[in-house]
Amino acid sequence: MSDLPVAATRRRLSKQERHTQLLDVARELIRDAGTDEFTLGRLAERAGVTKPLVYDHFGDRAGVLAELYREFEARQREMLVLALDDAELELPAVASVVAGAYIDCCIAEGRELADVVAALAGSSTLSRLRQEAEDAYLAMCREALEPLTGPIDAAGLHAVIGAGDALARSALADRISAERARSALARVIISIATDERRDTTQATS
Repeated sequence: MSDLPVAATRRRLSKQERHTQLLDVARELIRDAGTDEFTLGRLAERAGVTKPLVYDHFGDRAGVLAELYREFEARQREMLVLALDDAELELPAVASVVAGAYIDCCIAEGRELADVVAALAGSSTLSRLRQEAEDAYLAMCREALEPLTGPIDAAGLHAVIGAGDALARSALADRISAERARSALARVIISIATDERRDTTQATS
């Protein structure tokens, strides 16, 4: 009696496992060829599944890109939580941790994230996702910094995001080192936090 074919003996993936596998393959495709060449048909072919299955998971191409963006933002928040757990409760230490987590996560994602953001540019989906992600991340930064600085207004916190994105892009393009990017962002955070603290002191004096 012959053995069963190998494919027949493989464990079927759960829906969540399949979803994760498809996102991993999508990331590989974008890393290899960018988003211009990315289609659901190519994703199905590379993953060894049918195109209807891919559509069932994501709906369309923008759905895949949006999921990849959500994954990045979730990892960024996770990295910040882990880093803050070990940080000393002093402003320079917390600023350094916040800066390091932001830059390191952007660099770890590499150019794939930039390609995903560019592909979704101008879409209402990306605008909503970015706003939700920034609000969640900045709420975490506020919670970490304000016990050491007093209240920080929204404009100051958004400046951290802008500076972090610019520095991460420079590091990815090898214009500056990752260490310089982390150090510069930490200085931005400290400057914003101390300015806010100075303003609060002057207002109450």
